[in-house]
Amino acid sequence: MGTQSEYELEEALLAQLEGMEYERVRIDNEAAMLANLKRQLEIHNGNISLTQGEFARVLNKLNTGGVTERAKVLRDRYALQRDEGGETAYISFLNCDDWCRNEFQVTHQVKMTGKRATRYDVTILINGLPLVQVELKKRGAELKQAFHQINRYQHESYDAGAGLFQYVQIFIISNGVNTKYFSNNKRQAFQQTFFWTDDKNNRISDLHEFAADFLRPCHLAKMITHYTVVTVSGVLKVLRPYQFYATESLVEKVKHGVGNGYVWHTTGSGKTLTSFKASQIIMNMPAVHKVLFVVDRKDLDYQTAQEFNGFAAGSVDTTTNTHKLVSQLNDDTTTLIVTTIQKLNNAILKGRYLDKITHLKDKKFVFIFDECHRSQFGDTHQNIKRFFTNAQMFGFTGTPILAENANASMGQNRTTKDLFDECLHKYVIVDAIKDENVLRFAVEYVGKYQQKDSSANKLDIAVEDIDTKELLESPQRLGKIADYILAHHAHKTKAPDFTALFCVNSIETLIKYYDLFKEKQAEAIKPLRVATIFSYAANEENPLANGLIEEETPDIPSDAKINPYSRDKLDACIADYNALFNTQYSTKDSQTFYNYYQDIAKRVRNGEVDILLVVNMFLTGFDSPRLNTLYVDKNLKFHGLIQAFSRTNRILNDKKSHGNIVCFRNLKTATDDAIALFSNKDAKETVLTKSYDELVTAFNQAVTALLKLTPSVKSVDDLPDENAQLDFVKKFRELLRLKNDLTTFADFSEEDLSLDEQVFEDYKSKYLDLHDKTKRERKDKVSVLDEVDFELALMHRDEINVAYILNLLREIAKTKGETTEAKAQRRKAVIDLVAGSVQLRSKRELIEAFIDENLLTLKPTDDLDSAFAAYWDTRKQQAFDALCAEEQIAPDALEQILKTYVFANRLPREEEIVQALTFKPKILERKKVITRVKDKITAFIETFVEGMGGSV
Repeated sequence: MGTQSEYELEEALLAQLEGMEYERVRIDNEAAMLANLKRQLEIHNGNISLTQGEFARVLNKLNTGGVTERAKVLRDRYALQRDEGGETAYISFLNCDDWCRNEFQVTHQVKMTGKRATRYDVTILINGLPLVQVELKKRGAELKQAFHQINRYQHESYDAGAGLFQYVQIFIISNGVNTKYFSNNKRQAFQQTFFWTDDKNNRISDLHEFAADFLRPCHLAKMITHYTVVTVSGVLKVLRPYQFYATESLVEKVKHGVGNGYVWHTTGSGKTLTSFKASQIIMNMPAVHKVLFVVDRKDLDYQTAQEFNGFAAGSVDTTTNTHKLVSQLNDDTTTLIVTTIQKLNNAILKGRYLDKITHLKDKKFVFIFDECHRSQFGDTHQNIKRFFTNAQMFGFTGTPILAENANASMGQNRTTKDLFDECLHKYVIVDAIKDENVLRFAVEYVGKYQQKDSSANKLDIAVEDIDTKELLESPQRLGKIADYILAHHAHKTKAPDFTALFCVNSIETLIKYYDLFKEKQAEAIKPLRVATIFSYAANEENPLANGLIEEETPDIPSDAKINPYSRDKLDACIADYNALFNTQYSTKDSQTFYNYYQDIAKRVRNGEVDILLVVNMFLTGFDSPRLNTLYVDKNLKFHGLIQAFSRTNRILNDKKSHGNIVCFRNLKTATDDAIALFSNKDAKETVLTKSYDELVTAFNQAVTALLKLTPSVKSVDDLPDENAQLDFVKKFRELLRLKNDLTTFADFSEEDLSLDEQVFEDYKSKYLDLHDKTKRERKDKVSVLDEVDFELALMHRDEINVAYILNLLREIAKTKGETTEAKAQRRKAVIDLVAGSVQLRSKRELIEAFIDENLLTLKPTDDLDSAFAAYWDTRKQQAFDALCAEEQIAPDALEQILKTYVFANRLPREEEIVQALTFKPKILERKKVITRVKDKITAFIETFVEGMGGSV
């Protein structure tokens, strides 16, 4: 039995669509297309009859502008002046309100002549206009070929004649087993094509199954009329399946008028577009008075409003102060408002505003909260619920508060579900990576590295080998990290293609790093452009407390304040920025500083800043596809970690294959815990990528496959036909992907690879020559080689941690008949590993004691994890009790301090330490006592909390 041909695939689809109540029509050319369009418009508009003159005017209206302009014409009505009587008839091209009531047809093999004669596979017509184009390839063919073919049609023939094919809203490509859809946008890459799924994110890729679900007339019309967005920037966007299902869930909730809910869509998956469509649909529902889209910071207020207005100009009036918000609440013509939660809280609590909006208490309001994991756990949420008695509340988050990361340090254990009821739709990080809607993370834990200087001598930058009491803040450590970043930044960012963010633990540390980068690059011919921004204290006081910054001026995300001179240092950093970019920013007032914030965000997005140094700013809510690397020298956990990592994983192009995360701290356990929490227990293999050794093995295996096909560079010339050449191109492309991954590792060495560097470059020349030859010789018949693109992949490398040590002990237990001396040698090897790991150094004494107590008695059947956990809990409790006794700390208070660290990632403040003591220290001894107690608590955390899963 033979394989199914493209013709048979096409005929099967046509038969299926006929069975789904599409009218099958024969349209061979443009003339037939126009005759069918006239008749279908007449039927759609109440069986009117159009004269040739009237149809010519309609056609003239249709033949206006490009894809975006025509998409707007499609959704509008045309005022046609009739030939007889001069009456005006409003011609509808598409019924957007009652989307099932349109005329659905299907045809195939339509011939059009533009720059070249072309013939399209399957065309779906709605009211006579070609709104969906299906391009098929035979089973076994690469799906990307169909994508490229549509790209050629877009440039060569869709504007032929009356240009009716520029009305196509959705393209569908399929090879039978894989089927994807995407909007009519010439600028998009193959990465912007989507699989359809069911509401549980199960992929529907088979063409027959896809057609049965996606191409149902009512559903297809709804996707076009409700879920395709025409942006003011001239781009057509169609929602992805999870965006569709989430929006539908919100709309259904509002339609029935009861219940709240939240949407869990992972960071970077297009939350703004989803929330915009939900807001847009809901605000037009007759029962709804207004929709308020609520954010918790001014930067997101600005960014979200800009994006909302980018989808539909003027759809949002950004609220600049509470007075403006009150005015909008009272304006019946404003049905969609973007505001901050702080201003909303002011409006419903402060008397001067409250009197003006009390009459709105019982109106039907719908609230949509952005980043609802972060902004909804204070009193404001309850204040809103108490004031607006007829409101429905919905939240969007990529990292919800779940039982495991509920913020007990705030005296409550409420989760996102507690506040918003049910989760209406879930699309977690593993779903997004599987669908290639976000990139994977390549997490690298920096250990001992070396860089070569110009004299070919090796400069040791062994970050982990610094053994000082104040390791994290020591100038030596910070200097080594700065050296590492300067040495490897070009590799990480594929300079100058991408940019980086560097987040650190405090403003004080940030200033030290900034000075180090400036000092170390003083003599550089082309230094990296390093910029920074952080919040500052004004006149040694909180700006709000002394009235220096008014309540309603633009607010920006806050960092922990340091000494009053931080503002002077920030001004010096801004002066460097002004000199670099010829700007005039400062901290003289909040608006000027906010303008600096916006300018620095813009330049990061444009790739004008190489490294942006931050503490907390830009780690959430900031989207920049050109940002691909995050350097981390601060402790992160749970949603904070995923939010920060996700700054790097926005899709851009083939060259950006993953987000680089370079950790200078022990975040391995925290990373694994966060990934498990926000995806599933098996997520590690899905989100993270292969180790360096695994990638080297894969590269060398790929070399073997290449040499089997082409044993020498010269043998490439002897390949018999294009199919053999295609095989070579695909095999070498795999080497390119793998080598691209490997070169971002600091440990990369050509000596690890089985293909000599020069031979690799020679093969690369043959590869590129084949590509160029194909481009030069392109004629009407497209070469199979034309469908092959450069693609990149990603990598991951782990380091020594507790789990790794326990695995070694298990291996020792499994070894039968080993002498005491041999086990002692194994003990030394394990202890040496512990000693060489910065993340285990604080735990070294306890781990050694555990090994000494258990190594000789271990059996293969022993539950080592339980034994270690019990041992660790016992030693932790002993240390806890000792600390409380030695320093006269109330046990409950110390436990609360530890919980604060686990869940808020914050060491105790001075007043918290004083309150925890069972005595009141004398004034002259207060500072000394606080310092001593804080140091001991910090040591306890480093030993028993950090890297141990965060249990308290």
